[in-house]
Amino acid sequence: MKIVCIIPSRFASSRFPGKPLADLCGKPMIQHVYERVLQSALVSAAAVATDDDRIFEAVEKFGGKAIMTAGRHRSGTDRIAEAVESLDLEDEDIVVNVQGDQPIFEPSQIDEVTRPLREDPSLPMSTLIYRIVRREEIAHPNCVKVVFDSDFNALYFSRSTIPYVRDDRHPAAHYKHHGIYAYRRSFLRTFTELEEGKLERLESLEQLRALEFGYRIRVVETLHDSVEVDAPEELARVREILLDHAV
Repeated sequence: MKIVCIIPSRFASSRFPGKPLADLCGKPMIQHVYERVLQSALVSAAAVATDDDRIFEAVEKFGGKAIMTAGRHRSGTDRIAEAVESLDLEDEDIVVNVQGDQPIFEPSQIDEVTRPLREDPSLPMSTLIYRIVRREEIAHPNCVKVVFDSDFNALYFSRSTIPYVRDDRHPAAHYKHHGIYAYRRSFLRTFTELEEGKLERLESLEQLRALEFGYRIRVVETLHDSVEVDAPEELARVREILLDHAV
């Protein structure tokens, strides 16, 4: 069984145009993500999937592999599905999606997110979750929350606060979704053939397409938080973390 990692990367972004090429301690952000992916012993190959010449050239400049994809894709998962068509993969192989705006994710999280698919051949998809410790994230729409059943299968993802705690006498743990997925190669093909889901469109969350059409998403709790760069002002926090770790 092969495990490959594809990093979807777009230049156009309503909140932060050119985000993948933003400078972080002398390197473009996409390079930090790529180099961390390669630190995983499980990954046999990695590539950046993009529809932009500037990102493609930047990746090749630092010695990475880039795959040019169409600009029409509805989501990062759709972009990855096109990219893997050029790779020699079997249906049971695993494709990992690490978002290009997570420059300080832990490479060990690739082991965590792929473990369910390595242990259960019937699972089509898995993703990481993290128990929220910063209270401001519970209500923030950029922090996607998730609820799941007793078998750790996702029930719903939302930008709203879920679960809603009606009675403070019954405190609840809130979990946020990490933008790291693992898919069975065969499921990627299926995913692209599904219509856009109504909930997916409303929440602007691609993973809801899988749930709306009845596919399981196994969630795995990770102990590693990850800072996602959604806006330019978040770069300073990431730079500070990178510099602290370099000391």
